[in-house]
Amino acid sequence: MSKNILKIEKLPNEQGYFGSFGGNYLPEGLKKEFKKIAEEFLKAKDDNDFNNELNYLLKYYAGRPSPVYFARNLSKKYGAEIYIKREDLNHTGAHKINHSLGEALLAKRMGKKKLIAETGAGQHGVATATAAAIMGLECDIYMGAVDVAKEKPNVDRMKILGANIISVESGTKTLKEAVDEAIIAYSKEYETAMYAIGSAVGPHPFPMIIEHFQSVIGREAREQFLEQAETLPNHVVACVGGGSNAIGIFSGFLNDDCVNLYGVEPLGKGVKLGENAASITYGKEGILHGFKCLLLQDENGNPANAYSVASGLDYPGVGPKHCYLNEIGRVKYDVINDNEAIDAFYELSRLEGIIPALESSHAVAYALKLAKEKQGEKILVNLSGRGDKDIEFVMSIKK
Repeated sequence: MSKNILKIEKLPNEQGYFGSFGGNYLPEGLKKEFKKIAEEFLKAKDDNDFNNELNYLLKYYAGRPSPVYFARNLSKKYGAEIYIKREDLNHTGAHKINHSLGEALLAKRMGKKKLIAETGAGQHGVATATAAAIMGLECDIYMGAVDVAKEKPNVDRMKILGANIISVESGTKTLKEAVDEAIIAYSKEYETAMYAIGSAVGPHPFPMIIEHFQSVIGREAREQFLEQAETLPNHVVACVGGGSNAIGIFSGFLNDDCVNLYGVEPLGKGVKLGENAASITYGKEGILHGFKCLLLQDENGNPANAYSVASGLDYPGVGPKHCYLNEIGRVKYDVINDNEAIDAFYELSRLEGIIPALESSHAVAYALKLAKEKQGEKILVNLSGRGDKDIEFVMSIKK
């Protein structure tokens, strides 16, 4: 086991840094509130009553454990043993329910009355609205106007669940602007509301909190894979936007030198600025939404417009732990473009009868490429969500 991998277990430090990434770059008032959240989370994660309630909800409400499925038809066609971690089978259709239930329980523990959240593809919004409903909390969801139109099924689900949807009309009208507006709203209501961040991003302690609640994916996947295959996978693949599903499954294998980890970023339409959302591949160090990360930047050093066919991936930054894992070389980060993701969307649907989210399709596409190179080896793909929300959009662009 390498020295670098051993160091991962001790992060973040008390200031919320993973190496040089992370931290908390917020006004003093919000810093104090985030410190309270950190203190309460550290107590809660070791509290038996809190964990018993969370585990009950994950099992009997969300439907965990999600299975690991051996994709026989894909494996036969592509020549490697391809396994799929079925986060798409969770209640609400994605991995987002894992941390949303945890955040809602934490908000309840702190006496908050409302959840405030941003969403891109709508899966985090649906999961947050669901968690708010079961906890009896109010819920405001900020969503870019482009994504409101693109992801109408999820918008309708959030409304049915009782959430208040705020359509954001500024900038590119996508995820970055939704985060901007959600943070502004939260800064006015933090005494009575909790900001339920939707990925492993944001100021400390949220990257740590999200990783903790998503680590259930990695724990389950490791145990399930060993049970089925009687060995560990050679390769684990997950899509990366902010990075919550990836950090969740990677957490189960970080200390296994024999397991190669791959984070798949969206190349979108191409390599030019504004055509993709590949923050690790093309970004530089910068500050975004209160934390330091690898960030797509324009010529003036401002956050650049990001793009992906998958609304949940079009964010110009990425979680600080991913930046760190890239820096030390523990995870290989690579890219898949829109067309490759859409082709994989159809390939998984038609060969295995599983319709993936466009976000997850990036991971599937990369796994199929990898399978051609790694004949006979074992590949585990994290299918972070199902594709119900994307069907109308995909059909409109490719029959």
